[in-house]
Amino acid sequence: MSICVRGTPLVRKVDAMPSVVTSARVLVVVPAWNEEASVGGVVTSVKAVDPTFDVLVVDDGSSDGTSVNAVASGAVVCRLPFNLGVGGAMRAGYRYALRHGYDAVVQVDADGQHDARYIPKLVAALEDADVVVGARFAGEGAYEARGPRRWAMRVLGAVLSRLAHRRLSDVTSGFRAVNRRGIELFATHYPAEYLGDTVESLVIALRTGCRVTQIPVSMRVRSAGQPSQNTTRSVLYLARAMVALSLAMVRRWPTALETVQQELA
Repeated sequence: MSICVRGTPLVRKVDAMPSVVTSARVLVVVPAWNEEASVGGVVTSVKAVDPTFDVLVVDDGSSDGTSVNAVASGAVVCRLPFNLGVGGAMRAGYRYALRHGYDAVVQVDADGQHDARYIPKLVAALEDADVVVGARFAGEGAYEARGPRRWAMRVLGAVLSRLAHRRLSDVTSGFRAVNRRGIELFATHYPAEYLGDTVESLVIALRTGCRVTQIPVSMRVRSAGQPSQNTTRSVLYLARAMVALSLAMVRRWPTALETVQQELA
């Protein structure tokens, strides 16, 4: 069971990245686990870019004040009873979006690394795609990944680029947007395993006929907390990435979106 609580928006308008004006109903989903120090700022930054964006913070079993701070900043909060991981939290977000009739969902991390000013640009790119990934290695910003982590990203990107028939340089990015077609798909078929929420979700989208593309974005450093990267974790990341990709490629998923729509009916 999940509990949704609505807050009062606190808005200060800021300039967004140039984009095509859209009248789509946009839901920004922020999966959050013990991010009380940063989640309020993330919600505020989204609302400052465009007050018409609705923000849903999925509190993934936090033991701190994540929900309280999110509500105080103007977000709707869906509280999960225990930690499901990013995949489980995002599936809850997609189901909320489908139930409430949203046209687009944008995933934004709760740690403040995703620059909300790119959200309109991600949404605008949905005019020609079903899933749009905000890519860190596409010529904008100075984000760097080294060692095994970067090797894994290159292998994953090469494989998924072949599936997509276009270059995808950052398939592990969690900064992404999907349209109504993607919402319907991911509300039912969104993996909860580690890296499944990024890599496997793109494989599912491609194998069901969705169009996947990317736009360049610039990432920021965490606004709070500490990154969890070291040599050991990077090696583990490489191994897990290969396992996630292998599982994604061999698992059976619907071969057409019509199958998904039948399951949702």
